[in-house]
Amino acid sequence: MRNHRWNVLLAAGALLAAGCASGEEWTTWADHPAHFASKDHFVFSVRNTEGSQPRVTREDITQARSQSWWGESVTVSQAEILEQ
Repeated sequence: MRNHRWNVLLAAGALLAAGCASGEEWTTWADHPAHFASKDHFVFSVRNTEGSQPRVTREDITQARSQSWWGESVTVSQAEILEQ
């Protein structure tokens, strides 16, 4: 009986987790063994959370290209790119 409850809880948790990502997001996860490509990618993502004003520097763009970052793009105009 105890194992049955545990199995039900695990199955329910898996179903809930599966419902949180789109097919495209699952494909991205399957293609990459880690959530972030690098420490720089992590720092950028924490700094640019959904709903916040994007803060993008030229160095961010260079690092994203050289480190092959993945995920949802942060889009800003040329004028919004910080020179730092």
